[in-house]
Amino acid sequence: MSAQIKYAIIGAGIMGEAIVAGLLRTGLALPENIRFYEPRRERCVELQDKYHILPAESNREAVNDVDVVLLSVKPQVMDRVLSDLRNQIPAGALVMSIVAGASIETISAGLKHSSIIRCMPNTPAQIGEGITVWTASKDVKPEQLELGKSILCAFGQEVFVDDEHYLDMATALSGSGPAYIFLFLEAMIDAGVHLGFSRHIAQKLVIQTMRGSVNYFESKKEHPAHLRNEVTSPGGTSAAALYYLEKAGIRTAISRAIWAAYERSQELGRGKKVQIPDKNNPE
Repeated sequence: MSAQIKYAIIGAGIMGEAIVAGLLRTGLALPENIRFYEPRRERCVELQDKYHILPAESNREAVNDVDVVLLSVKPQVMDRVLSDLRNQIPAGALVMSIVAGASIETISAGLKHSSIIRCMPNTPAQIGEGITVWTASKDVKPEQLELGKSILCAFGQEVFVDDEHYLDMATALSGSGPAYIFLFLEAMIDAGVHLGFSRHIAQKLVIQTMRGSVNYFESKKEHPAHLRNEVTSPGGTSAAALYYLEKAGIRTAISRAIWAAYERSQELGRGKKVQIPDKNNPE
């Protein structure tokens, strides 16, 4: 894939930076062929100094004469961005969106542009260890599909789906998934400290336990329940711990949490705004 392809990054938050880092790390783009727009001036300076990419003065300036436009803004500002870029995307350009809840139909109608790839990566994409679920509009050309796939492979693994409704599911499961893992890590580390370990040792024990367990699962190719049973001796420590977790409803809590994320993704797609509680009136 040619490194001479020109990219516009709209929104330079954590995932926007992950996109830039992936493109440069894999040689898919040269710094001088990446333009980005980000309203926070200090963030512009930070990214320009770190990656030597080119800041634009506006969304419209960023997309001028580019081959690929990557939308990585918050869902709450998507309407404004689409309005700003309506009829501004070059005719032959590919638009890729990682915006949660924003459907291909909404993006296409908002931009007046039909070549759209919608994808849902996750934060490990920042180190090339992400997983991205994606789909494409019928007007995306075969060569654009290949380009889109190569871009997503720069972030880690990818899974193409034919039906767009899987994107909301992916948002809840893998897109938000790292937050669940980090919470579990945090809880285990805190428990280790409570037992009496230093935080440094507790963290090392928990991280390697998590990493080793995942690698072991992949190497054994057994159902997780089978591997769990291997660790659980009758009347032993694991059995005591698992009994408490099951009694506390851990499976139901995880399932309901992921379902809540799925419903929220659908709400964002319908344009429902985020309600931030008043700190003086949490209700």
